[in-house]
Amino acid sequence: MNHRKIVSLSSKLSDKANKFIISELKQNGLSDIAPSHGDILAILFDGKAYEMGEIAKKIYKTNATVSVLVEKLVKAGYIDKIKCDEDARISRVSLTSKGFDLKEIVDLISVKLNNKVCKGLSESEAMLLEILLEKSIESFDK
Repeated sequence: MNHRKIVSLSSKLSDKANKFIISELKQNGLSDIAPSHGDILAILFDGKAYEMGEIAKKIYKTNATVSVLVEKLVKAGYIDKIKCDEDARISRVSLTSKGFDLKEIVDLISVKLNNKVCKGLSESEAMLLEILLEKSIESFDK
């Protein structure tokens, strides 16, 4: 197989999506959040507390990267970080009420972004694109 453009095109899509998200966040007065915080917020919107390592696995990031992202969200007041009583090396994080207030805006931006990405695609093409991207991502775990 000689598919030289897949990663390049995926990267370009990611760049355009990030620029779109940044613009939407600014329009909503949110200059203290970056697109990289979205996956963490999406997990925490369920109202549960998670260990940092759990979050890292779910979003395919290193523990160090998640720690940096979480610290910024803690400083901005969106997340609480609590040390585990049994093991002080383990921290659990959960959303504050200020963090939960972001859900409506984040959901709206997500809908707009997905509509932008799928514009010009049929429903079956959009579904197929999603399935194929998931398969490609999973191939790195094998």
